[in-house]
Amino acid sequence: MNTSIAYETQLPTKLRFAGAIWTLVLVSPFIGEILSGSTRTSILFVFIPEMMVWGVGALLCRELVRRWRAGGVSLLLLGLALSIAEEFIIQQTSLAPLPFPGSHADYGRLWGLNLVYLLFMLGYESVWVVVVPVQLTELFFPMQANQPWLRMRGIIVSSIVFLLGCRIAWYGWTQQARPRLHAAPYHPPLTLLALGFVLIALLIVAAYSVRKFALPKSDDSRATIPAWAAGLMAFVMGAAWFEVIAQIFVPHPVHPFWVVIIAGVVWAGMAFTLFIRWSSRPAWREIHGFSAAVGATLACMATPYVTISTWPRVDVIGKISFDVMVVIGFLVLGRKVLGRSKTTRN
Repeated sequence: MNTSIAYETQLPTKLRFAGAIWTLVLVSPFIGEILSGSTRTSILFVFIPEMMVWGVGALLCRELVRRWRAGGVSLLLLGLALSIAEEFIIQQTSLAPLPFPGSHADYGRLWGLNLVYLLFMLGYESVWVVVVPVQLTELFFPMQANQPWLRMRGIIVSSIVFLLGCRIAWYGWTQQARPRLHAAPYHPPLTLLALGFVLIALLIVAAYSVRKFALPKSDDSRATIPAWAAGLMAFVMGAAWFEVIAQIFVPHPVHPFWVVIIAGVVWAGMAFTLFIRWSSRPAWREIHGFSAAVGATLACMATPYVTISTWPRVDVIGKISFDVMVVIGFLVLGRKVLGRSKTTRN
């Protein structure tokens, strides 16, 4: 047995999984907020509550999936539940009129919901905040990829941290940030808050109900897409997804807005179908997951460069520096994944 592996298995659970836990807690908001340009260097202090909400939220989603011995579909559904919590309950950004300068606040707003914004966030927050960070973290810690990382005490502590982070995020956005953007006070209807809680509950139940769906079968000999093609498809489909949110900010968005809604739903359904079909085959290996995660992350990283010329200098330097760090990290991780792939084949 490899000495490092033997040493790792002898460590107390709290220490053995600490690296993986903290990596996920950091990687989730780092991809979802910093690489996307949503959180810039000049306001980096908000990264702490983002870790508490996104990082710990992603950790809890992953913990449920591993305890249920479920697959990627369950993880995606739990990611959608986390997104609903953010959009309806925590920061309520899909309920309150959009306060962003230069945005079309009325575009896609119907029934008290920012429908175009909500559609984008459902896909973005479930994939780039939960699914992709979990995939990358498990690639960093392959020996722990299929195991739960938290004991019951860890789950309780994580839940408390998550709820505290939700409270901080709610106050920071609704009570501090929105007034600074000169947005009128907004009090969401109780019916929409209740709808949010109902949707979260239904998504959690659905995630448990489909826990065995699309899991690889040992007798399935079908081939899957090449690893490089998985990465390319993740990049293309991920980059195209940002066109949904772009409609809120471009001078002349597509009208009527329901065209964007339909196109987005069809695009998301196609991406889901293709990747579930490919990843449910035993021929889908670590290298495929790595390529797909890298492709999706690069799509997220590239989008801010469309408007980066309008950013303050400190934010531009921070963005480029973080991106360079990520590329170096991908090269290191890719080398390890390729090495493990060659060892497996031999």
